[in-house]
Amino acid sequence: MIVYSIEAALQSKLFANVIVSTDDTEIAEISRKAGAEIPFLRNPKLADHHTHVSAVTADALDRVESQGKRFDYVAQVMACCPLRDASDICNSYEQFVASSADSQVSVSRYTWLSPWAAVRRDSKFHLTPLFRDQEGARSQDLPELFCIVGAVWWARATILQQERTYHIAGRTGWEIPWQRSIDIDTEEDFRMAELLMERAKVSANP
Repeated sequence: MIVYSIEAALQSKLFANVIVSTDDTEIAEISRKAGAEIPFLRNPKLADHHTHVSAVTADALDRVESQGKRFDYVAQVMACCPLRDASDICNSYEQFVASSADSQVSVSRYTWLSPWAAVRRDSKFHLTPLFRDQEGARSQDLPELFCIVGAVWWARATILQQERTYHIAGRTGWEIPWQRSIDIDTEEDFRMAELLMERAKVSANP
């Protein structure tokens, strides 16, 4: 999965350095073979199940800059979103620069499952709507909603180092089609990604 993200970053030709942060030597070797740089192994304190990935990227930026390099912008390209491609990275960058925002995250539009219809279900199966004010409204009359995905996030380097997160006031959202925005967290997500990848290959080679 990580190779797809490395290749997309390299093919975009936007980056002075494509760096992978990992504490795993096997992942480090796979990443090097794919063309990424591994100037260090991640601090074990940041290699747990609780640290936010933004903090990991900020740490990587700190460590690279301590070696004398300086950057205007930093992108976070997550391995769990392998279907995003080089054009997505380039297009997101164009919007980020044009917007003059301090940070930008990827978003995907909700389609056939609408959060406006979300309900809670108790132990007796009774349903309680989350958005009572919108209950009964026609779907076409409701505002569009978006979900944040990990495809590609941008920030001004100084802002990320200061805030340690991309989730800051005034962040903007770049929309990526759902077919390339899948964020893999479960086995079912992985199977869906496989199907979408096969579909993309067929479309590219009819």
